[in-house]
Amino acid sequence: MKKHYALMIIAVLFIYADVFAASEIKWLTLKEGTEKAKIEKKPMIVDFFYGKGCPRCDLLQRIAYDNPAIAKKLMNDFIPVRVDLTRTLTKEEERLGNQYDFKDECLLLFLDHNGNIIKDPVGKKFCLIDAKEPQWLSHLEAEWFAKYLDAVLSNYKK
Repeated sequence: MKKHYALMIIAVLFIYADVFAASEIKWLTLKEGTEKAKIEKKPMIVDFFYGKGCPRCDLLQRIAYDNPAIAKKLMNDFIPVRVDLTRTLTKEEERLGNQYDFKDECLLLFLDHNGNIIKDPVGKKFCLIDAKEPQWLSHLEAEWFAKYLDAVLSNYKK
């Protein structure tokens, strides 16, 4: 009987370890992410961010990135890339940001494995530009963000 309890405890620990391991997002640089996306044929989520102290970054971290289900979806279905706006940008990071007129502000892009913006069937780009569309933050909830990710995936063409 004690063996059964020990085996059950071990099984539960493995399950929780897997859930927690999958819920941590391992962010890559733009260069690393671009290379990995091409190899794995996965879309990229590219977050131009400032980090702690930035209201948008803190909200996105708390509502979306710290959510285990969303983190797991990002790690399984996307290549997560972060561009740290507190440091000097690489030429590639600057070029990508300038394509969307980001003016050194936060920006969230969804790119295919070739680096092109993913669009819905009518041509609307999957990108959230804080400076131009600040209203997206007002309805940021985990469920909304998960559905947005699903919409990106359903419009991604390998």
